[in-house]
Amino acid sequence: MRVEVDRDLCEANEVCVGFAPAVFALDDEDELVVNSAEVPPEEVERVTQAVAACPRNALFIRD
Repeated sequence: MRVEVDRDLCEANEVCVGFAPAVFALDDEDELVVNSAEVPPEEVERVTQAVAACPRNALFIRD
């Protein structure tokens, strides 16, 4: 499983970071960073919750 971000939609409000800080972070320019190309199995539930909670629908799960 992979997660991708639509940079045109993302407002970097850190909702996803709150759900899955091991996968998401903000860089020095307040841009969202996805820390790993493949979501670790132990993070799948948290990432799924983060995608569902994104206020701008800027996150997408890819198989």
